[in-house]
Amino acid sequence: MASKSGAAESGRSRVEWASTRMPVMGLITEQFSKAKPLDGVRIGGCLHLTTETAVLALSLKEAGADVRLCASNPLSTQDDVVAYLRRGGVSALGFKGENVKDYYAHIDSVVASRPMLTIDDGGDLTNAAMAKNDGIIGGTEETTTGVLRLRALERAGRLKYPIIAVNEADTKHMFDNRYGTGQSTIDGILRSTNVMIAGKNFVVAGYGWVGRGIASRAKGMGAKVIVTEVDPVKALEAHMDGFEVMSMDQAASVGDIFVTATGDINVINEQHMRKMKDLAIMANSGHFNVEIAIAALERMAKSKRTVREQLDEYVLPSGRRLLLLAQGRLVNLSAAEGHPSEVMDMSFANQALSLLYLARNARKLERRVYDVPREIDQRIAKLKLASVGIKIDSMTEEQRRYVSGYESGT
Repeated sequence: MASKSGAAESGRSRVEWASTRMPVMGLITEQFSKAKPLDGVRIGGCLHLTTETAVLALSLKEAGADVRLCASNPLSTQDDVVAYLRRGGVSALGFKGENVKDYYAHIDSVVASRPMLTIDDGGDLTNAAMAKNDGIIGGTEETTTGVLRLRALERAGRLKYPIIAVNEADTKHMFDNRYGTGQSTIDGILRSTNVMIAGKNFVVAGYGWVGRGIASRAKGMGAKVIVTEVDPVKALEAHMDGFEVMSMDQAASVGDIFVTATGDINVINEQHMRKMKDLAIMANSGHFNVEIAIAALERMAKSKRTVREQLDEYVLPSGRRLLLLAQGRLVNLSAAEGHPSEVMDMSFANQALSLLYLARNARKLERRVYDVPREIDQRIAKLKLASVGIKIDSMTEEQRRYVSGYESGT
């Protein structure tokens, strides 16, 4: 086992590498370090404790904030990054493989620090904070699942402070969810199984931005992709994109690899698992470990063993073997390293600028879930384009008048 100093050094090297691939965050951090716009602001976050999160946390610290973090998933924490953050003066609570009791104890500890702003990934911190802390002025939410939960709280009249839904920014969900999760999900499957993707029947449950990305990447690696959906419009889109579309009940007997990406429970249930082939692989890329009916799988199996890191084999009474990756948790973060830094650059730029916006404006906002202000989304897109050397056109005044008026006719 590496010493604490050795772990911190490993974390430092990896965070520095990530930061070289995050030019937008670099520009924001440079501005933050000069202006200190969050001086004295206490920020509590529940995020995946990865190299990219460290870049965000250290940027907020450069802005003058007191930052305290905990893990948003028991298996996604990178322990060397946690060691490095602690050495750098950022409180980071979490370790890879922590149990549920530790997970919620760490969330409670962040809440007890009385943050003024929260950063959440899934909604657990926000729920706890609203129950125990009335001094929070605003927060942000990173992921689709969390936004859905917070909009439900808003509808129920139980949201206690304004939230900016970072996931809804175009520069977040169109890139992070699609390209980031698409690539990192395949990465997690390959690391934990080392199977050939080409030629396999690859079933993707859900055709939102995450499902689109996974399906596209699997197709690119030669898989025969099947999409299952409950939304007729998304199902039709998957069909038009060239994928086979069917119900999970139909897909269960033909699939070789199954990936859930819906945010809902029991997407793969006992009935489906009873139809699966020998050595069918199941993985999840939704936020919580509820999409695959794990309790049912445990009941069905006559034996279970871990055959590779993050790969458990369940043997059914019939002798068929079903393989579950990463305990049904986020396979891209539990079995791999999560999204590439280049795409998290935009996601966390949205976080940083949204927190600054809240620090300045939260007291004027209603207790609602807000989209990221359009000017922030546009600014991040422009910075990202500039960082890769791309120039785009600008409308002339004549063109602006034409598209904003009605006088020209045909």
